[in-house]
Amino acid sequence: SLASTAITCFTRGLDLRKETEDVLCPANCPLWQFYVFGDGVYASLSSICGAAIHRGVITNAGGAVRVQTLPGQENYPAVNANGIQSQVLTRWASSFSVTRTKNTALEAVGQSVSTARPSTGKRPKKPLDKKAGNKDCKADIAFLMDGSYNIGQRRFNLQKNFVGKVAVMLGIGTEGPHVGVVQASEHPKIEFYLKNFTAAKEVLFAIKELGFRGGNSNTGKALKHTAEKFFSLENGARKGIPKIIVVFLDGWPSDDIEEAGIVAREFGVNVFIVSVAKPTTEELGMVQDIGFVDKAVCRNNGFFSYQMPTWFGTTKYVKPLVQKLCSHEQMLCSKTCYNSVNIGFLIDGSSSVGDSNFRLVLEFISNVAKAFEISDIGSKIAAVQFTYDQRTEFSFTDYTTKEKVLSAIRNIRYMSGGTATGDAISFTTRNVFGPMKDGPNKNFLVVLTDGQSYDDVRGPAAAAQKAGITIFSVGVAWAPLDDLKDMASEPRESHTFFTREFTGLEQMVPDIIRGICKDFLDSKQ
Repeated sequence: SLASTAITCFTRGLDLRKETEDVLCPANCPLWQFYVFGDGVYASLSSICGAAIHRGVITNAGGAVRVQTLPGQENYPAVNANGIQSQVLTRWASSFSVTRTKNTALEAVGQSVSTARPSTGKRPKKPLDKKAGNKDCKADIAFLMDGSYNIGQRRFNLQKNFVGKVAVMLGIGTEGPHVGVVQASEHPKIEFYLKNFTAAKEVLFAIKELGFRGGNSNTGKALKHTAEKFFSLENGARKGIPKIIVVFLDGWPSDDIEEAGIVAREFGVNVFIVSVAKPTTEELGMVQDIGFVDKAVCRNNGFFSYQMPTWFGTTKYVKPLVQKLCSHEQMLCSKTCYNSVNIGFLIDGSSSVGDSNFRLVLEFISNVAKAFEISDIGSKIAAVQFTYDQRTEFSFTDYTTKEKVLSAIRNIRYMSGGTATGDAISFTTRNVFGPMKDGPNKNFLVVLTDGQSYDDVRGPAAAAQKAGITIFSVGVAWAPLDDLKDMASEPRESHTFFTREFTGLEQMVPDIIRGICKDFLDSKQ
């Protein structure tokens, strides 16, 4: 195909949907802002245009690039090429490669398009609205400062200077990042919350006024306390904005930090560790767990740990840390609708559907499931087929990777029989959602049917909703609108879908995904 998609400087490999895709990179992307992992084979977290420049496929003048999806791998290397320093990543689930597009006609289009589009890199500097702050950096950040005897008064003051510089460079403001500070020592103390200040000047003043507490460095205790207590709505946390804790640690913690790391991940908080003056060889005997950094960070992929040799002369460390904290798309521990939902599909297997339409139903389910990040700690998928009878095709805990879920959906065999939708909803609520009810994920049920149910659907649907399950009803052909509305969650209009033909299911996929994400955000603390 000649058509190629115009993308931005920050579009990543994982944002593309096709195996092979031709894209157009804009001109003048800011090189230092690129995140690229690997060399030749790039982790799909990487910016496509960044990888293309790194590989020498295009220059910073932009142009056409062909992107090929590849399987994931381990140990993506860090290589400096064409002005871009790629980074190490221990492992990632998928990769891509970049090549020149074969087609010369496309090049011509490509060049004209990329010069015609206003470049994203060299925007005319808008007068920065001081109050609003840096709108491109969306983050709620707790700086967990080391107030232990380990660091001492003198270095504590240097730590305050460093945190102050980071706070200023972040661009704090009403619509930018918000920050708060917790001091870790014997007992943690929340010094100020996210809601207390929305201007850098005030934050700087508050940091200057902090008093050194002293005591053991019970970082684990402080991290757990911060993850549980700091980010509540009443303390100023904002919906849908990444929660981040930056732990400053001089030397090593005096308590166990692993459990705190688990708690933080459960609460959807991204933990960074800035370790300063890490233990030397002769000190290692005093450190109870040498791998303390890896146990506490959000993901042990190199991105969430940061080292400074000492507290002296740290200015050059400010900007790279700020860049990390503003990399919205790297915050792998944030709870998003994509990684924090359980979606059950209830599939009508009655004889009116027929074999070839049943395939279209399975395709629809696959396309919805594909959009979510399925893993043992992420989203989960289950499927039940019903006639007069019900059959659990697979439950939420059966498959914890996207590949396995999609292959299980492909292997569902068509039952053929009557239609008892009400019974099927009750069965699914009890047997499929029952075991998940205390889990962290939000529960959704998508009911697909092509006809009138022989039993009452209203009672079972109300019971499911009372049990915390949001229902989307999808009707095809002869499914009566009243039934569909009776099953759907409120507001019913946006939870009820109907198409005359099974081929119309495909167009509904993005609306269902969007609906799930909207409900997820509305429900989120």
